[in-house]
Amino acid sequence: MSAALIVAEPETETRGFLERQLSDDGFDVLGASHPGEVFDLAERVRPDLVLVAELELCTRLRDGVPGRSWDRDVPVILLGREEANAVDRARALERGADDYVDRPFAYEELRARIRAVLRRAAPKQDDVLEAGELRIDRPTRCVLVGGRRLLLPAKEFELLAKLAEQPTRVYEKDELLREVWGFRSIGRTRTLDSHASRVRRRIAPLTTTPYVINVWGVGYRLMLPD
Repeated sequence: MSAALIVAEPETETRGFLERQLSDDGFDVLGASHPGEVFDLAERVRPDLVLVAELELCTRLRDGVPGRSWDRDVPVILLGREEANAVDRARALERGADDYVDRPFAYEELRARIRAVLRRAAPKQDDVLEAGELRIDRPTRCVLVGGRRLLLPAKEFELLAKLAEQPTRVYEKDELLREVWGFRSIGRTRTLDSHASRVRRRIAPLTTTPYVINVWGVGYRLMLPD
């Protein structure tokens, strides 16, 4: 699945160049010319990384904005000003930037830095997840419910494994659609609901706990046995 990047760059020519080059290198790129666009995309798309041209925007992504909701830990790389110095670079890192790239920049170096930041930010996945009666072995894609084998197609397995990563958490629908199915523009879809329903039906003969529970208006979570 390709990483989703927001390129928050007010200069049209630079933004267009980065959108073209990064797209050619396999990233899913969304351009933004002003902070309002960045905040809209950060909420809707839940990007893997944001490139910003202004320190103030980096700070606002970290601190949040009243009435807005996004991942405040999203990796941010600041594309500095041409006249920037060591103090500017230090200040950017202190205020939450994950990396700083001087202008004029070499695209190859920027691409390498993006990939390095994404590697550092990638969550470490446990090979085996356990929640209630569930035991999910990622390498073998084996699911046990109370010691009995549960066979699941690929996306149903990935949905159940995602929910089991943090069993007490409610996952928003948009987040699940993005991380399990790779959707970028969500729109109206019953994909998640239909898969969740099928997982419940497959689990039913093995336990009285439905496990995959719809939290109305929000998303899904695991229901664990008492």
